[in-house]
Order: sequence, then structure tokens, then C-alpha cells
Amino acid sequence: MTNKKSTQKESGSKSKLHDLKTEVASSLNIDLNNGENGELTSREAGSIGGEMVKRMIEYAEKNIQ
Repeated sequence: MTNKKSTQKESGSKSKLHDLKTEVASSLNIDLNNGENGELTSREAGSIGGEMVKRMIEYAEKNIQ
């Protein structure tokens, strides 16, 4: 059983990750569609994911001390 706060927190996290993915894709000049993006190449998807991880690590290093 999940509680309401947990579900809201998870939803907010997913929204932030989606925003980051959109920002990264835009900076890499990769077009994303709302919903399904099955037409992306493996290279494009990997570039987006890799850049997301890089940015999250940089954020963590700056904010965790």
C-alpha cells in the first residue's frame, strides 16, 4: 500500500526527470515527441541518457557536502 505523500513525491520526481530529458534533448538538437519516441536511434537515446547522468552527478557533487 502506498501513501498519498509517497505517490505525490514520485510524481514530482518523474516530472523533474522528464523536464531534464527534454532540456538535454533540446541542447543536443534531438527532437522528442510527447509519449512514444521509438524512432530515436540508439545513439540518440544513449546521448540523452548519458548527458542526463552527467548533469545529475555534477548537481550532486555541487550540492552534497
